[in-house]
Amino acid sequence: MLTQGESVEVHALRQRGWSVSAIARHLGADRKTVRAYLNGDRVPGQRRPAGPDRFGPYSEYCRARFADDPHLWATALFEEVTGLGYDGGYSSFTRGLRARGLRPRCERCAAAGTPAEFAVIDHPAGKEALCGKPHRASYAARVIMRRGLPDAMLPLAAVTPLSA
Repeated sequence: MLTQGESVEVHALRQRGWSVSAIARHLGADRKTVRAYLNGDRVPGQRRPAGPDRFGPYSEYCRARFADDPHLWATALFEEVTGLGYDGGYSSFTRGLRARGLRPRCERCAAAGTPAEFAVIDHPAGKEALCGKPHRASYAARVIMRRGLPDAMLPLAAVTPLSA
């Protein structure tokens, strides 16, 4: 891949009468690369794909699944598509979802914003809970308490039962 400046230099040197081989030696690039830029087959600053698009054949299936269930987790969809023959990795799969904009936007979820649902616990952390087992605050809950939020405003996930 050549940068924008190198591409400009390739065209300028060619106009001065330099050969493709001389330009390639000057830039330290391959002759085929220089020729591709001179012919307009390649664009500066853009890499060619490393291989065929593995996600492409499954994009319509993913679109249909998201139409059925807009809250479908990408991990569950990845397992389905893997069963259908997709041989790429999970990160490549999610990159394909994002690049094609396949995940629909749920207005109800977007309106909810950040998780702000708090459990109201009518006992201090460490005392007996309604289930009869003692509870302790997790690290996240301790951080929240340190910042001055009252004990009764702990997030639902912050209170975990102690192991017996």
